[in-house]
Amino acid sequence: MGKQGRRAYVQVLRLMESFDLADLHAAVKQALHLGAISFDAVKHLVLCRAERRPPKLDLDIYPYLPRATVEKTSAKAYMRLLDRKEEPA
Repeated sequence: MGKQGRRAYVQVLRLMESFDLADLHAAVKQALHLGAISFDAVKHLVLCRAERRPPKLDLDIYPYLPRATVEKTSAKAYMRLLDRKEEPA
């Protein structure tokens, strides 16, 4: 996780200051299910839950935007990195 990932993680955690943990948990699960994993998407989803309105994350109206595909990383991928011998610079 890079600097941006840590920042987004902290931003999502800070949402607990304003929202109920159950609502935030449901919003994060929904964001993961939708493949919308940014802080802004989670915030939008938790706000929609709190205000009892439907979220507007339908990307079908934006066909020119690329689709994000996030896959789970397998432990084998990390092991391959560890198995590689360091190459001289």
